[in-house]
Amino acid sequence: MATVRQDYAFPLRVDAGSQQTAQAQYAAHVEQMIEQILLTTPGERVNNPRFGCGLRTLVFAPMSQALQVSATIQVTQALGQWLAGVITVSNVTVLTPETSGALEPGQFQVEVSYTLIDTQTAQLTTVALI
Repeated sequence: MATVRQDYAFPLRVDAGSQQTAQAQYAAHVEQMIEQILLTTPGERVNNPRFGCGLRTLVFAPMSQALQVSATIQVTQALGQWLAGVITVSNVTVLTPETSGALEPGQFQVEVSYTLIDTQTAQLTTVALI
């Protein structure tokens, strides 16, 4: 019987029932790590100033093909640097109001398709920036 891998949940908190650190399933934990990387601006963490992706700096950029390309490069590089032994990124798609009718002006969304290295399962994570 295979064991189910558990990791710390993010944000770090105490589980009310067990009074221990809250746990998350492995796939959920990796998704939480991706969100942390994408939503953290380099320089934001004092103990690790290079950590993050810097997507928030693009929120006020003009919605254009250049924004999509820049965001795709930033996401791919950041995930390759910080999660190299955890995931293999298959595809990064950046959606803007011009490419997706579901988004309002000023919003963009990043979809990351990846494979969990430990389990060889395909996953998709979506992060919206407004």
